[in-house]
Amino acid sequence: MSGDDSRSLRKVRKLALLLLGLQPSFGCGGDSGSTPAFQSNSVSVADSAASLKSETAESASATLVFENQDATLSSQIIAEPTYHLAPVFPPPPIPVDAPGGSQSANLAPQVSLIPESLQTEPTLRLKVDELEASAQADTLPSAVAPQTAVTYSPAQIRAAYGLPPVPASLTGLSAAQAAQFGAGQTIYIVDAYHDLYAYSELTAFSQLFGLPACTNSTLAPTASLPLPSSTGNGATFYQVYATSSGGMTSTPPAYDANWAVESALDVQWAHAIAPLARIVLIEAPDASMAGMTGAIQLANRMGPGVVSMSFGANEASYVTSLDSYFKTTGMSYYAATGDNGAGLSWPAVSPNVVAVGGTSLSFAGSGSRSETVWSGTGGGVSAYQSRPGYQASTVPGMGSATRRSVADVAFNANPATGQYVAVIRNQTTPASYLPVSWVTAGGTSLSTPQWAALMAVANAMRAQAGKPALGDPHNPLYADLGSNSANYAASFLDVTQGNNGAGAANAAKAGYDTPTGLGTPNGLNFLNRLTGVSATPAPPACDRGQRQWPGGKPADLYDGSVQFQSLHLEPLRSSRRDDGEWERGGQLAEPRLGNLLGDLGRPG
Repeated sequence: MSGDDSRSLRKVRKLALLLLGLQPSFGCGGDSGSTPAFQSNSVSVADSAASLKSETAESASATLVFENQDATLSSQIIAEPTYHLAPVFPPPPIPVDAPGGSQSANLAPQVSLIPESLQTEPTLRLKVDELEASAQADTLPSAVAPQTAVTYSPAQIRAAYGLPPVPASLTGLSAAQAAQFGAGQTIYIVDAYHDLYAYSELTAFSQLFGLPACTNSTLAPTASLPLPSSTGNGATFYQVYATSSGGMTSTPPAYDANWAVESALDVQWAHAIAPLARIVLIEAPDASMAGMTGAIQLANRMGPGVVSMSFGANEASYVTSLDSYFKTTGMSYYAATGDNGAGLSWPAVSPNVVAVGGTSLSFAGSGSRSETVWSGTGGGVSAYQSRPGYQASTVPGMGSATRRSVADVAFNANPATGQYVAVIRNQTTPASYLPVSWVTAGGTSLSTPQWAALMAVANAMRAQAGKPALGDPHNPLYADLGSNSANYAASFLDVTQGNNGAGAANAAKAGYDTPTGLGTPNGLNFLNRLTGVSATPAPPACDRGQRQWPGGKPADLYDGSVQFQSLHLEPLRSSRRDDGEWERGGQLAEPRLGNLLGDLGRPG
């Protein structure tokens, strides 16, 4: 390589990084867009049982590697989930639901006293082993400022949100009744790494809370896709291992304790809301963007269905180029808005993804629920995504923002008003007996799979009405329900109290607001109205987020700026070589500045 070529290559590297402005901190539930790169704020129970503050910072790691004469530019960013656990173990679940019949629906949730020494304990990614150590160190409640955490069962959550109780027996259900529990639909849970006992945890959860048992099924890596339609009233569970290219493998990823908790949470609460739906847990090979987007691609190949994504990366200029992952016909996508207060994250910021925010729930087992903004929930106005047509000024409270606003909807997420999750820990230690630990979980990581499951139920009810699945549900949510005062009042609880940051822009108000979007769902009233609306047309195959070169090749770089159609946490994953061919895997192949920014042309 000549001296001039070397200098040009260095310019390209520098220019690409400057134009990209990409410093994503990646994790389940997402991180605030205002948080410095590779950091996320932990949340503690310091302020109250119903409102948690963002406090300490945890750093993920990133390594930029420049190597060999081909100037490989790669980025390896460690992704971590951002679920939350209350800092104390909850009382053991009352087994009144085990025989079936949802008896706990009429009871108040369980209450835990939080010792003074644990009231400032960070709840973000709290490990179960750390929870055990804290419990042994200090179990006395504070005499000065007592604080509590409450824990809801599936029956209580269903009652609070106006969903029908799960009957003691599913034998003899009519097709219309089975649809109210998600029969015939598929929910794809996308997580990273391997939860060895995901099915055992789901079984323990289902048995204790009187939910239908799932059949544990195996899918061969060579199986033909898409999956055959789900039939009958039996729930089926699949656990599959994705490759970074969107394929399947028989080799499970490595075990990771934090991601295993996230997987357990996602699977169990999707099942609690749609107990007759098929659940497919797709485990990415690692927590890189390459791994996560590979798992999303696999879900798209398996579809149709609903995808739940309890993870996120700080918003930056790359986000528009990844929208094509969320445009597969017959698929709906849900993602967590984040757990660090006001801020934007991908994939929730995509206009094709339903962004799910979080609330603090109050429900005593009878009467109506009340909800306020959970202080840790994400939300805000995008710096990069254009304002989508469904966020019209006719939606009450929408205002006149010129870019995409997040969230779209919300659900309970505060770990101080959390929900039971069954976890089998220490999965790398062989044992003949594997005890289940019951924890109180929260985060927008919790609200996301429940909204995904709710959409699976909506699609099941639409199928019974002879209507197609909704696909992208934004238009029905905003235009048919949000813009019609009668439909809105019946379909949503409008959350009007609380905030996730300073200033009026981060505060709840009547109608739409960024912390909670349109609000939280009113169960069957919401589902019945959604059943009656028209399906959203499939999005165009090519837009600014995915232009094409002549011949159909995706245009990853265009308009004189660096854009990424498949970022995979590897800047310049796709690049055009001097000979006109394209490289994958981060190969830059000695591009010259003119080739990158001048010779590529303008794809249509």
